[in-house]
Amino acid sequence: MSEQANSDEQNRQPGTTAALVPIFVLMILLGFAYYLFEDEAASGPNQIALLFSALVAAMVGRRFGWSFKEMGEAATESVTTGIGAVFILLAVGSLIGTWAMSGTLIAMVYWGLQVLSPDYFYFTVVLICAVVALCVGSSWTVAGTLGIGLMGVSFQMGLNPAITAGAIISGSYFGDKSSPLSDATNLATAAAGADLYQHIIETLWTSVPTLVLTLLFFWFLGQPSDFDATDMTAGLRQHFNVSFIPFLPLVVVLVLAILRFPPFLTIFVGALAGGIVAVTLSPENVLSLAADPELPNGLGLLKGVWSAMANGYVSDTGAPVLDQFLSRGGMSSMLVTIWLILTALAFGGIIDRIGVLDRLIAPILAAAKTTGRLVTSLVVAAISTNLLASDQYIAIVLPGKLFQKAFRKMGLSPVVLSRAVGDSATVTSALVPWNSCGAYMAATLGVATISYLPFAIFNILNPLITITFAYAGFRMIPADGTNLAKT
Repeated sequence: MSEQANSDEQNRQPGTTAALVPIFVLMILLGFAYYLFEDEAASGPNQIALLFSALVAAMVGRRFGWSFKEMGEAATESVTTGIGAVFILLAVGSLIGTWAMSGTLIAMVYWGLQVLSPDYFYFTVVLICAVVALCVGSSWTVAGTLGIGLMGVSFQMGLNPAITAGAIISGSYFGDKSSPLSDATNLATAAAGADLYQHIIETLWTSVPTLVLTLLFFWFLGQPSDFDATDMTAGLRQHFNVSFIPFLPLVVVLVLAILRFPPFLTIFVGALAGGIVAVTLSPENVLSLAADPELPNGLGLLKGVWSAMANGYVSDTGAPVLDQFLSRGGMSSMLVTIWLILTALAFGGIIDRIGVLDRLIAPILAAAKTTGRLVTSLVVAAISTNLLASDQYIAIVLPGKLFQKAFRKMGLSPVVLSRAVGDSATVTSALVPWNSCGAYMAATLGVATISYLPFAIFNILNPLITITFAYAGFRMIPADGTNLAKT
């Protein structure tokens, strides 16, 4: 962008009071939405709040010289950045439908009941998700595959679904932000101008202690009991031919993820693999879903798989608990979440274009006179951007770019900036109901963001750990050996 264009945008930036208007409107409307609609707020009321707030932001922008065309283009560009997330959500909906029909979810639940115990279930969930996410580099892939199965095990054990979701998210985000394969990790290093592998090493200094504290928390949440899964596993065997073959779709997903295939392709192929396994092992389930006995078997099987991918699987085993668990999935089940993401991104795009975010971050940045305050300011800015822009990528890039000069002036290495961005922007995105990450986790795991938030311990502690390190002066690596300001 030219200097003239930069100057023009600065002249059209709203003042602090004006910049706060759309933010206050959004907060008030979201508060009313949760008060009036409670858990149903994300099914439409939040989307109305976001669109109305986007209109208010457009009025503010118009007052300062922005045309509706410019702001419309900004909203469109922002929505475009979320198209990848939209297609991943659609793929996950298809995957859940075919995995429910093929017995993959049942196999995960069955063997999970065999090897896991309520005494250490939450602890193990964190550990499993952390290791797998570290290998595949995607919290979304882990939550959309292993996470679904682990939620099923938790359901059968009678454990708290919100705690289970918190454990899944905690482990998944440790792996995501610590993996060289993660797009969020690569984006944080690019925004800060840091070296990728140096960033990962530094990230482990804050991530590993946070993971240890998280594991301790979930260990003490274990529920000592005389839980006996014999009746449950016998019931599953009665209705399903349980074997290791239904795990093939999961293996396909993990292999493709490790080989760095795009997330949408990885998950959609996993959904197709689930359909193939269903046709092979449970053709009666597929034909039952097709509900069209006049079709030849081949077309009936095609229709059944197609239906599961589009509208989800409907179980009819006669066992109410099993039918409740297995009747799920389909692309259509993700449409409300996609609606939320699109409206949130439109709002974020407008307030970003007219300079609201820059205006609100500027005083935070100006107050950062020491390393401790500087890192704290960055964390606050990243979390605020997650709340306001509703997108993890904006929350990574915008503060990362805006704080570069301040970190250089303080004599800090770019890797300190990239680590702090990862420790704040990446992990807190899943804690915001209207953020694309929070919406995805809620839709995929079937637990409202507000419900699992208190138990996403890793995501809550990680920003606090990085602030603590900054004030202690620990791992505040200088860029060129100059003395750092006192914390």
